[in-house]
Amino acid sequence: MMNRLPVRRQAQRVGTLWENDEDRIMAFADVEGERIFTDRNNAGNGPVLVLIHGAGGDHAHWPEALRRLPGVRVYAPDLPGHGQSGGNGRQSVEDYATFVDGLVSGLGLENVTLAGHSLGGAIVQTLALRAPRWLSRIILVGTGARLRVHPDIIRGILAAPEETIARVCQWSFGPTASESLIRSVREGLLQTAPEVIHGDYSACNQFDVTDWLADISLPALVISGDADRMTPLKYGQHLARNIPGATSSVIEGAGHMMGLEKPDALIRCIRAFLKTGPGCKDAPEQARDMADRTDAV
Repeated sequence: MMNRLPVRRQAQRVGTLWENDEDRIMAFADVEGERIFTDRNNAGNGPVLVLIHGAGGDHAHWPEALRRLPGVRVYAPDLPGHGQSGGNGRQSVEDYATFVDGLVSGLGLENVTLAGHSLGGAIVQTLALRAPRWLSRIILVGTGARLRVHPDIIRGILAAPEETIARVCQWSFGPTASESLIRSVREGLLQTAPEVIHGDYSACNQFDVTDWLADISLPALVISGDADRMTPLKYGQHLARNIPGATSSVIEGAGHMMGLEKPDALIRCIRAFLKTGPGCKDAPEQARDMADRTDAV
C-alpha cells in the first residue's frame, strides 16, 4: 500500500526517430536505453492528448478513431516490454509513472491532457500527484484509486497464462461484446510475455492513492462502464467524488475494455472534455446505482 506521495524525479531528454505514413506517424524513442514505440497522428499544432494503456496491453487498446482524432495531437505509446516497445516491464506504478514522465518530457510536450485506462489510470493519478509542469488535465478510464487484483489472476498468469488470459478477457467485456472482439484481445495479450503481465497486475495490486485523491488539483474526467467487472462503477464514482472538481461519465453497457466495445461513446466523452472540460452522459442516472451491487474481480 502506498503511504506517501509519489516522488518527483528528473526526466531525461530522449532521442526520437519519426517514420511518416500519411496521417500516421510511428515514433521509436530511446528512453534511458529502451527503444519505445509511440503511435501518433499528424495533427500539426493542435492540443496534446497522451494515451496510456492498461495491464498487458498496447496502444491498440485505444480505439483507432481516438488515436486519429482530428485537430488533436494524439500520442499513444506502448509501455516498455509491451506491443512494439523494447525494454522491460515495470513492477510498480511509480516506476511506470517515471517512465511516462521521461517519455513526455523528452519529447518536449507541453500542456498535455493525459488519459489512462486501468493500470494506465493508476499511472495518470500518480503523475497528477507529482504534478509535472507539462501536465494540465487528466482522464481516468475504467480505473480506481486502488486496484486490487483477483489472486487467481496473480497466481495463474505465470502458471497457466493461456487459461488465465482467457478468464481475464471474459471478465473484461460487457454483455454485447462479440466473440471475435474478445478473441482478438485475447490473442493480443498472449503476445505479451507472462512475466510482464504479472508485473503489471502486481503493480496494480500494490497501488493505492485513496488517501491522496484530494491533493489532485488538475481538471479531471472519470469515465466508467456500467458493466465493468474488473473495475466496477463504484471505483469511478469514488474517484469523481473525491478528486476536487472532477466530472464523470458512465457508458451504458460497457465493460472494462470500453474503448474497444463502445469506441464512439468513449470518443464523445473525451472530445467534449478536450473542448469544454465536462464529460458526457451516456447512461441513465439509475446506472450509477449499480455500483453498490457490483463486486470487484
